[in-house]
Amino acid sequence: MIPYGNKAGNSGVVAFEAGSGWITVRFIDGTDYTYTNASAGAANIRQMKELAASGRGLSTFISTTVKNRYESKH
Repeated sequence: MIPYGNKAGNSGVVAFEAGSGWITVRFIDGTDYTYTNASAGAANIRQMKELAASGRGLSTFISTTVKNRYESKH
C-alpha cells in the first residue's frame, strides 16, 4: 500500500493500492475497500486513482460519488 498524502489533513483514507481497472483504499479503521471498473465504473476508478495520487479529495469523492459501490471489503 502507498500512504495517502492527506494534504487537507482530515481524510479518512490512509493508504491505497491501484492496478489496471481497480483501486483498493484503506481507511483509518484499517478496513480495505476494493473498487473495480465493474463495481464503480471505469471513469470513477480513473478519477479515484488521480485523487489518490494527488493526496487530496479521495475520501470526499468516495462518500459523495461511489459510496458503497465497492466490489469487496476486507
